[in-house]
Amino acid sequence: MQKSYNSRVMGSKFEGTDKVDQTLKIIPATLWDLSDVRKLETASFEKDAWPLIEMIGVLTFPGVERWKAVLDNQMIGFVAVDIRKSQNLAWIATIAVSPSHRRLGLGTQLMQKAEEVAQVERMRLSVRAGNWAALALYQKRGYVQIDVWPKYYTGKEDAVVMEKSLSTG
Repeated sequence: MQKSYNSRVMGSKFEGTDKVDQTLKIIPATLWDLSDVRKLETASFEKDAWPLIEMIGVLTFPGVERWKAVLDNQMIGFVAVDIRKSQNLAWIATIAVSPSHRRLGLGTQLMQKAEEVAQVERMRLSVRAGNWAALALYQKRGYVQIDVWPKYYTGKEDAVVMEKSLSTG
């Protein structure tokens, strides 16, 4: 059984409120989370939310680690990591944080979890070239651009492919 990762959520949205449980939990996601993942993807990726069949796949395929951020029994973040041990590489297939909970460090925590569980030398992801907030987060986490996939996203926007070395020595 995998352990959950708990942390205190800091930020004006949570400090000084009457909420009893302000503890963010990062725990494994399962197929039972399909509806919540779908809502989160739709809210996070207006143009590029995954089709239902791909969401089912990411929640069931072997070799994929999937984690959700839960606050007050509500999913507010999700990350899925496609681990390719034979290539010593993993891809962040998707990472999303609820628009109402952004800029509180949740994306960083989900990325940290993805990097911890991957246990490979390199982590990759792709991001819309115009998604400046995500690009800044990934660069801050040590990711560097290694490629561009022209016209990859809906609307023919390029994808920036980024990679981070996870090896410790």
